[in-house]
Amino acid sequence: MMNHFASGKPAVSEFAEVNDTTIFSDDCEIVAMIKQLLESRIRPAVQGDGGDIRFAGFDPQTGIVSVRLVGACVGCPSSTVTLKLGVENMLMHYIPEVNQVLKLD
Repeated sequence: MMNHFASGKPAVSEFAEVNDTTIFSDDCEIVAMIKQLLESRIRPAVQGDGGDIRFAGFDPQTGIVSVRLVGACVGCPSSTVTLKLGVENMLMHYIPEVNQVLKLD
């Protein structure tokens, strides 16, 4: 909260903040589910370790979800394990259409 206050941004805005996990009306159901899982279950765990994960895309033909790791995740030797054993397993468990999660640089 103090970071937001120090940023000088208004406390209340008339517009909703748009980010990588904002669900748009033209998002397919699979993309909406991916974004919801990233925002509600995966991102808080990653942020707890000082990093972040950002949704970059989903290819329905291959079932590949593309993400970007930022913050403390960049260069972390455990990030590959987190991506495969944590993020990929969770997305594949809840969303059968997901076959793989790839990290973009």
